[in-house]
Amino acid sequence: MKRVYVLVLALGMSVATSSGFAKEPPHIKSMMGQVQLQGLGRLNFWGFHVYDANLYRGAAKDSQEFALELKYQKSFSGEAIANRTADEMKNMGVADAQAASWGKELAGIFPNVEPGQTITAVYIPKQGTSFFYEGKKISQIQGADFAKAFFGIWLDSKTSAPRLRTDLLGQGCPPPLISGAC
Repeated sequence: MKRVYVLVLALGMSVATSSGFAKEPPHIKSMMGQVQLQGLGRLNFWGFHVYDANLYRGAAKDSQEFALELKYQKSFSGEAIANRTADEMKNMGVADAQAASWGKELAGIFPNVEPGQTITAVYIPKQGTSFFYEGKKISQIQGADFAKAFFGIWLDSKTSAPRLRTDLLGQGCPPPLISGAC
């Protein structure tokens, strides 16, 4: 079963498309109801397979809910994931102080990961972003500003991993939170 994996983006990485995904993860369906896989991709950094990623969208045509699931292929500390996330937010234009604050909050949330383990982020308008580790909810962060900065790391046109973005979006558009127009 393949899942989407989040985080640890860096300049100079390459992306290869993944294949062979199974049914939607139950923890995503429990939050969003009917979902569909929009796209999937793989993040490689200097030839190393870092993680696979899946982007799920609500099945309703006007759904604003979405989820990004990352399945790691390398070991990382939660602190390293949080620090990289904050750096990527800064690269996307988030103010240094805000990115540092969110990075500190994420460092208290993200666990250490080993190959084969997943971290999932689910965005529900008015509820914020819920984080799951291996299918179990570990935290939630309120606010569309955080969600836009966090998911923008993968889905915004200014991402440092444009090929992964293309693979995740497939033939579709970014979620409305990221981009109102397609």
